[in-house]
Amino acid sequence: MADNSIGLIELTSIAAGFETCDAMLKAAGVVLVLSRSICSGKYMVMVRGDVAAVGASVAAGIAAARFSVIDSFVIPNLHESVFPALSGSNKVETLEALGIVESFSVAALIEGADAAVKAANVELIEIRLAMALGGKAFVTLTGDVAAVQSAVEAGARVVGEKGMLVNKVVIPHPRPELLNEMI
Repeated sequence: MADNSIGLIELTSIAAGFETCDAMLKAAGVVLVLSRSICSGKYMVMVRGDVAAVGASVAAGIAAARFSVIDSFVIPNLHESVFPALSGSNKVETLEALGIVESFSVAALIEGADAAVKAANVELIEIRLAMALGGKAFVTLTGDVAAVQSAVEAGARVVGEKGMLVNKVVIPHPRPELLNEMI
């Protein structure tokens, strides 16, 4: 199975989250990446698999969740650096320019992070999702100034199209101490 596709549903209800997760897993041959409550009493379910299975799984989850869906996505060809950034295992040695995209939605932020890293030659540092953030999410990335500006614009555009953009920042020459604060 080519498992380079992911799907996510972000919900307003924890109870609906469990029901949604069950429906998603029963609908198709997908792998559960995470299923958990997040800040502000929300819940998220993420699955991975081939694009058809992920699409079927997300569709079934949305049907089961009914009125509880905040946001959802299917990304058919996820950039390989997104998963290490989600787990916080993408260690960056040198901080060049620093870019940050911040979102009100976990789903919109992951889509934005994928778009950012596909748009320019940047390295994702971290994708932080909703925990101790009041339900918000953000991505940090680094590279040369022009690449970071392009990546941040691409990511912010995707997040903004969903009406979920909180802020976007590019810091051309950040102090090296910032890297220690991020990891």
